[in-house]
Amino acid sequence: MLEARSLSKAVVSSTLIENPSPGNLQPTRLALHVNEDASSCWVYMASGCHLYKLQVPMQDSSVNKGKESLLIPLQTQVMDSSVVNRCPHRSEIQSIVLCETESVGNLVLGSVDSYGHLIVSKLDSSGKDIDSLTYSVSPRDSGVGEGSWAGLCFSPSQWSMAAVAHSFCKSIDVYDQDIHLRTLRTLWYPSSLNFLQNLNHGDGSSILAVTEGCQLTIWDLRMKENGGCLHRICGSLGDIFYAVCSSSTGNIAVGGADRTVTIYDPRRFFVANGKRAIKYFRLEETQTGLGSVRRVRHLTCLHVNSLLQCSNSNRDLLGGWCDSGSVFLADVGANGS
Repeated sequence: MLEARSLSKAVVSSTLIENPSPGNLQPTRLALHVNEDASSCWVYMASGCHLYKLQVPMQDSSVNKGKESLLIPLQTQVMDSSVVNRCPHRSEIQSIVLCETESVGNLVLGSVDSYGHLIVSKLDSSGKDIDSLTYSVSPRDSGVGEGSWAGLCFSPSQWSMAAVAHSFCKSIDVYDQDIHLRTLRTLWYPSSLNFLQNLNHGDGSSILAVTEGCQLTIWDLRMKENGGCLHRICGSLGDIFYAVCSSSTGNIAVGGADRTVTIYDPRRFFVANGKRAIKYFRLEETQTGLGSVRRVRHLTCLHVNSLLQCSNSNRDLLGGWCDSGSVFLADVGANGS
């Protein structure tokens, strides 16, 4: 079982974010980066049309527990805070993603707003902007449609490849930097997406997992048949999926309204392009209550304004930003580690 080794709470100053915007039902507006010496953590968050960053100290301390083992956070002070120096969006930002690049010490920060407008900036490890590598991509419908939740993910093997989901349009656009590659059409409103990681027998940058309504769909960007849809897995009717992720072993985990985590284990996953890919796609399913999950490392569970996990070399950090304006950071690990 996982447990919290430390829990910290930092208050976002009202002078930095005066009136936080409400976001969406499945907000993905927070990203974390732990400094190399693990002494502090950069917290990136989005509100309205702007991005903000906070530097919060990482303190090694025991976890205090209250009644019924309720965790009591340790109050900590924000070391530094500012508005990210970049061109603002024209509508409310729905998702932000922070990922590492091939260059050591460089990060890529991407954000997408409610109309699907994508802005990507390159940062150094200290969180400073590198203005020479910033680009934006306008939505395919030129922003004339109705605003809704929009999601973003980068390929783990090729950071320049990004997928942007637009909920009301029921579409996912795939880009190589600012070049549009293709559009995938979903049957339901997409709510989360993720490129599969480090797969042994294929190109992980070409396989995309998407949650749409109560379905998990697997897409192969190399396929033309069925619009690129490789497989559809239906969950319980009415129980909407809100999060999807994959591990380095290739396992796929989804979670949502039914408060369970379902893990799919692909078998004989990759074959030649085309119709044979569907024939040889095999999945094994394990449904697990949230209280007994043991080996899911990178699932995002959404019960506060924004919540996600950031892994560093020897520690896993869980962060959340709630409506009261407080940021919570938890250092988590297995029992006895």
